[in-house]
Amino acid sequence: MLEKMWGKFRSGSDVRGIGVRSGKDDPLYLSDDIVERIACGFVEWLRKNRGDDVQITVAVGHDTRISSPRIKERVVDALIKMGVEVYDCEYSSTPAMFMTTINLGCTGAIEVTASHHPYDKNGLKFFTRLGGLSGKDIDEILYFAQENQFIYAEKFGTSQRVDHMKIYAENLRKMICDGINATDYSRPLRGFKIVVDAGNGIGGFYATKVLAPLGADVRGSQFLNYDGMFTNHIPNPEDANAMKSIKEAVIKNEADLGVIFDTDVDRAACVDDSGTEISGNRLVALAAAIALENNEGGTIVTDSVTSDALTEFIENDLGGKHLAYKRGYRNVIDKQIELNHSSVNCPLAIETSGHAAFRENYYLDDGAYLITKIIIKMALLAKENKSLYDLINNLREPVETLSMRFNINMSDFKTYGDELIAALNGFAPSCEGWTVKQDTYEGFRVTVDKNNGNGWFLLRMSVHDPVMPLNIESNEFGGCLIICEKLYSFLKDYNEIDISPLKNAIDRIK
Repeated sequence: MLEKMWGKFRSGSDVRGIGVRSGKDDPLYLSDDIVERIACGFVEWLRKNRGDDVQITVAVGHDTRISSPRIKERVVDALIKMGVEVYDCEYSSTPAMFMTTINLGCTGAIEVTASHHPYDKNGLKFFTRLGGLSGKDIDEILYFAQENQFIYAEKFGTSQRVDHMKIYAENLRKMICDGINATDYSRPLRGFKIVVDAGNGIGGFYATKVLAPLGADVRGSQFLNYDGMFTNHIPNPEDANAMKSIKEAVIKNEADLGVIFDTDVDRAACVDDSGTEISGNRLVALAAAIALENNEGGTIVTDSVTSDALTEFIENDLGGKHLAYKRGYRNVIDKQIELNHSSVNCPLAIETSGHAAFRENYYLDDGAYLITKIIIKMALLAKENKSLYDLINNLREPVETLSMRFNINMSDFKTYGDELIAALNGFAPSCEGWTVKQDTYEGFRVTVDKNNGNGWFLLRMSVHDPVMPLNIESNEFGGCLIICEKLYSFLKDYNEIDISPLKNAIDRIK
């Protein structure tokens, strides 16, 4: 049985905790001892589940946050004591660490990162040749760590430095050269100006080691240096300040494209030459248009908060099928794998957050791979005097959007949330113009007709936290207010959920 303290280190399919010690004791602090036990737990898990390798080899890399080098060293030391041969890849993106299982033949890989979270957080992501681990796998690793009954190897392993990011970047460059197949094969991006915003995370390599060697003008790229305090902005494509920063850089430098990555480069978004943001539904639409080119009728799996207009675009304009599944990048990827194993053509799984996994790329959510596909398409379209936006100009945009989060003030928050959604389902038939979406995989989704708000809303439980997020879209001015007021009339009687964001939204709109 996994004890409560150890269970709190699991965040979905990752290990997550505090990387920088504060003035007070924190049970989630990733101390040297905790880190070493978790690393040993991964070796035990590999021995149990990947025992086909006589000699276990594990690659270890880390992002730029200030606690990552310390944690990485502790991981390496633990692996060596367990008899593992270690490839120390130092600074590395998360997708590149998975690719060590392909390019270097590693049994497993570990990335030290907390993705887009603040500088003081940190964590561990694990991979085998089959991909990322599941939440159940993480629980098993944490159980081994909790029990702390490891027997170190009689013969310790060894560690060697490997510049795997060089190999990873070479593969991306080859992908671009082959995809564009320009007359000047080795310089296919000559004449294009592309600015990259790495947010002081790992993503700076994409400007200097992928784009520039292929002839792209990357002047104007920003925050490429490693800074584990993230002093310029949070490296997160969903952050408004981060997107504002890359949009301004595109306009200032008159670039053809702007690219922004999260800290460990498993997510990305972009900005076109007019400064228009291509993220969220637009990014999903663009990636779907690319993925369905040679996959007619294919299914695109997304998270649950995508718009009704995106479904129309994928199914009516692209001729594909749209499956709006659940939040959580592992959820959409696992669904994609399940569909393909069931002989359903599913070339892409993508979250509006910027996680995108192409089947052709080992079902790996890789921000650099997504951007590489987009850049290839941009270059090919340019030969026809077209732009990326020509691929998605039929995507209908909502007139109004709202998103908010309601805190649940109960320890058993999941049960409370489920009961509230069930009650809302019972309330819905009394609401004129509401049509409940029956094939919803999480939460409660309603399409609202033109006379009652002209849009849709989704209320669901957070994947991990005592929070209920609400997303609303309307196709007319004032539509969100109508939907908000009707929802408020129902939610105001539930005392254990803080709906003040909804009340504030209503007051602000009025």
